[in-house]
Amino acid sequence: MEQPLNPSSHYFHSHRLKLHYWDYGGPDDRLPLILVHGTQDHARSWDDFAREFRREYHVYALDLRGHGDSAWVEGAMYAFPEFMLDLVAFGGVVQRFPAAIVGHSLGGIVAMHYAGAFPERVSAVVNIEGWGPPPATRTKTYTERLRTWAERVLAAESRTPRRYASIEEATARMKEANPHLSDAMAAHLTRYGTNRTADGSLIWKFDPYLRNLPPLGLPTELARELFAAVQCPVLCIRGAKSWAANLAQSPQLQMIERMQYVEIPDAGHWVHHDQFEAVVDATRRFLADVA
Repeated sequence: MEQPLNPSSHYFHSHRLKLHYWDYGGPDDRLPLILVHGTQDHARSWDDFAREFRREYHVYALDLRGHGDSAWVEGAMYAFPEFMLDLVAFGGVVQRFPAAIVGHSLGGIVAMHYAGAFPERVSAVVNIEGWGPPPATRTKTYTERLRTWAERVLAAESRTPRRYASIEEATARMKEANPHLSDAMAAHLTRYGTNRTADGSLIWKFDPYLRNLPPLGLPTELARELFAAVQCPVLCIRGAKSWAANLAQSPQLQMIERMQYVEIPDAGHWVHHDQFEAVVDATRRFLADVA
């Protein structure tokens, strides 16, 4: 019989913020495996993944600022270096280096920043779709994107978060936005991704301002510098049906000295939910060789 997962809940501080993480346990004589979610997601998105790996690694999952049970930020932009700072602070809590990191989307971007800035702290990175949209979609100039971002952020100030009368209604919205999810996974993500308000309705835990991240992507020259500083092996995983960038065509990836690339068939952006076993298998084989 499969044992209950029962991760323990903990808090730490980063940048004057009270942030949250889950400790899934695992062998204390093994180095940590840190799981980092994507935008508008949360740490419990990794439950099934953690169950697969906690016999081999001590597994943690972090709620990035503005997500899950971590604090929202007032007067900040949710820029990539700020998210990386949270990972740096979390490393100070765990105090066991080097760690392997698995990051999805935003989490993959954060993991690459961390591995480039603190290479001595990272033994391996599994980057699942952490590269942003394809270049062909970036048709607006920087000034146009900056203006659009400012207008959307100011407009968001006058809006109140959408409320759902029941967990079933919120789950239906989750499934509508992410049709590849199974019913069970949509229910799980909704259960841990919502808070109940005073009137009994439900709202999403993530800060609505995360819908409008600042247009501060890395210029090509800086991206190459960052990736060249990464010393650990990196496994890049992409869903064949994803909207995200095609990593095989990225010149920046050539700067990563020890990089492997896997494309998973019949998977969208949430590759680890769409084709769970394939991602687990690719990750396990990669970490067994390098971590």
